[in-house]
Amino acid sequence: MSLVLAHEFARRGHGVEFVLMRAQGELLPEAQREFPVVDLGAPRVRNVLPALVRYLRQRRPKALLVDMWPLTVIAPVATRFAGFNGKVVVSEHCVLTQQYRTWGLVHNLALQASAFWGYRLASARVGVSVGVCADMAKLSRLPQDQFTVIYNPVRRPSQPLPEKLREANALWGSCKRRILTVGNLKEQKNHALLLRALAILNDLDARLMLVGCGPLKDALHQQAQELGIADRVIFAGFHADPSPFYATADLFVLSSSYEGFGNVIVEALSFGLPVVSTDCPSGPAEILEDGRFGQLVPVGDAVALARGIETALNMPADRDALIRRAADFDPEIAAQKYLELLGLS
Repeated sequence: MSLVLAHEFARRGHGVEFVLMRAQGELLPEAQREFPVVDLGAPRVRNVLPALVRYLRQRRPKALLVDMWPLTVIAPVATRFAGFNGKVVVSEHCVLTQQYRTWGLVHNLALQASAFWGYRLASARVGVSVGVCADMAKLSRLPQDQFTVIYNPVRRPSQPLPEKLREANALWGSCKRRILTVGNLKEQKNHALLLRALAILNDLDARLMLVGCGPLKDALHQQAQELGIADRVIFAGFHADPSPFYATADLFVLSSSYEGFGNVIVEALSFGLPVVSTDCPSGPAEILEDGRFGQLVPVGDAVALARGIETALNMPADRDALIRRAADFDPEIAAQKYLELLGLS
């Protein structure tokens, strides 16, 4: 999301510099090719505050856009120590109470206290969905009208190169029904639920492709074996550009237990791809307008998910309408809203 916004800011003539707690990650090479990248070299969260204060004093940016707790509560404090007079906008991308629900009482109290003070020091507070904003308001005890919803920007799709389409088709094989999911293989995404739904579906012509990697890969392989569907599941691994898979699929499915927004749903819609998603907090229902642009099923219900998949596979889709809905999340829209909050419009 940050890279998409950065490109749009730059297109409008604004200088952009990435400041990272640690310069690492799958998208770092792309960021370094296009923009200056500052590595704070902070091995732990507690090292971020002094490093960010030094950066602000030395570089004096016009404005600061900060993503994701705990940086969203540390950065406003750093601006006070640094004597920074520009706007600081903080943006959360997930429902924090869901993400950290199993971290214990002490962590929960720290989360609430930091949100209470940190959000108040920011010039503006953003959530990527109505649900995220509601969660931020609850944590900080601020009125919800003190938070602005700005949906994540999603890049306009480009037609995949022919060789990439051939590679994607080769991975799919000869199956007649192609079900796609994209995301990290971690607990939040609940791919285990999707595997159970595939087993219930019992459609030998359907194949499920998981694009992504993560800590649960081996467990999901094992589950597919135990369910007797290993020959119907394709683990494609991580792909920085999943567009060839969207372009060659018949259906996209999101099985998450919770989301902040759900970029992958918009990506699927941008290819005119029908969507089935769990009605998880929060984002999917907002993107799909409570079922107008895709099917929503209860969280954790494998039978309902299987039924939703079966219905979607056998129901004609208005692909033009889905593509138009995806256009509502154009980067230009989000960039303009952020620039207004940053005082740079």
